[in-house]
Amino acid sequence: MNAKKGFFLGLLFAFFALGFIAIQKATPPAKADRIYKEIKVYSPYKFEKRMGGLAIVNTRTGEKEKPNAADALYRMDDLDKKWGKKHLKIVANDVIVLGDHNQTVTKIFIKTTKERTWLHKFFGI
Repeated sequence: MNAKKGFFLGLLFAFFALGFIAIQKATPPAKADRIYKEIKVYSPYKFEKRMGGLAIVNTRTGEKEKPNAADALYRMDDLDKKWGKKHLKIVANDVIVLGDHNQTVTKIFIKTTKERTWLHKFFGI
C-alpha cells in the first residue's frame, strides 16, 4: 500500500513539474513594465480574444493573425520588435515614437538605465 502512495505522489509531482516547465517555455522574458506599456499604446498590434484563443490584429490594416496559443505571446513580441526598429529611436533620455512618415508622434522619458538597456535589447535601438 505504501509503495502505491509513493508511486502516485511521484506521478502527480511529475505532472506538476511538466506543466510548470511548459508554462515557463510559453512565456516570453519579462519587459520593463512602465516604458513598455507607454510604447505599446502606439503599436498597431493588439490582441483580440476569439473562441480558439487569441488573434493578433494590425489596427492599421485590419489584418489578423491566428497563432496557436503557445506562440501568441512570442509572435506579438516579434511584431512589436519589427515595428519598434522602424518607429522608435532614442535621443538623449527620451524614446521618440515616429509615425509612418517619420514624424514625431510623442516622446517618452527613459527613467532608469534598466529601461534603456531593455530598449536596446528588446527593440535593437
